[in-house]
Amino acid sequence: MAQIQSFTGIEDAYAFAQAIVDTVREPLVVLDYDLRVVAASRSFYQTFKVSREATLGKPLYALGDGQWDIPKLRLLLENIVPEHGVMDNYEVEHEFPKIGRRTMLLNARQVFYEGNSHTTILLGIEDVTEQRLLEREKDELIRQKDDLLIQKDILLGEVQHRVANSLQIIASIILLKAMRVDSEEIRRHLRDTHERVISIATVQKHLHASAAIGPIEMVPYFSKLCGALSRSMIGENQAITLKVLTGPGTATSRQAESLGLIVAELVINSLKHAFGDNVKNGQIAVAYEVSGTDWKLSVSDNGIGKPDGVFAQPKTGLGTGIVKALAKQLDADVVTLSDAQGTTVSVTHATFEKKLSHAA
Repeated sequence: MAQIQSFTGIEDAYAFAQAIVDTVREPLVVLDYDLRVVAASRSFYQTFKVSREATLGKPLYALGDGQWDIPKLRLLLENIVPEHGVMDNYEVEHEFPKIGRRTMLLNARQVFYEGNSHTTILLGIEDVTEQRLLEREKDELIRQKDDLLIQKDILLGEVQHRVANSLQIIASIILLKAMRVDSEEIRRHLRDTHERVISIATVQKHLHASAAIGPIEMVPYFSKLCGALSRSMIGENQAITLKVLTGPGTATSRQAESLGLIVAELVINSLKHAFGDNVKNGQIAVAYEVSGTDWKLSVSDNGIGKPDGVFAQPKTGLGTGIVKALAKQLDADVVTLSDAQGTTVSVTHATFEKKLSHAA
């Protein structure tokens, strides 16, 4: 086995050490125990625009007319490094005469020599000025983005508030028109329109109250929505209750809006067609279940029911068309079960079952 050839003299050892120092890409300075520069890398001279002659043998703090006389650097070299023998990523920001303000990470190591009480300090300097600038720009962009999102939320809330108010005004105008017309058929159509405008306004109001952006928690959303529908559409002399049987689950704002409109349509439908004038203990239940990506919304009543399978109406009407159109947007199917015990309309989005049916 070949043996490593030792250096023949101090000059060879120094030349070898200087060659190692010069290969380091980041600026590197070798200091003696008096903090005089013993050696420096080429990258040090190039980065800080100083000459070899004006650097070697000079105290570090005297280099470049005192540009390295930095309080934090003194603390590092005179206290921290001698005490701990090492210092990692000590950040210093300083204004240099020739290169301007720079941010640097200082890394220092003490080197001990056997049989010699003197030590040498290796001082590595990493210029992170551009990196810190990019980080500040990124933070500023994030802050601006957050500000824009806040402004967007405020603007969205204002728009939704105005839309809800406008819908309420439109609904009031429609109701006034319905009271003044002579035709019973026109009056009925205007009242239907009034109820639907009110339902849209109610959905908008409670959708915004739940969350303007992000997933909507369906339990509070349906609870508030059905509470508003009860107060606005169930008269004091009607013995009908509207309850919510909703488990945990979320939906997007767009999905929640469509689901809310479906609930409003089906509740209106039950109130109009499921119960007679002398109803006692009338009940309407809204249920919503979620399993993974699948969900099921159902509205049930204990009214008179209809065997024709078109909700509780004797024929397909506007409400039926609205529910089916909204269900189609949600990629869901509508199923109606109606008998003498009442009517249940289910709107189901079941991806697994659909995949099976397509495979078959």
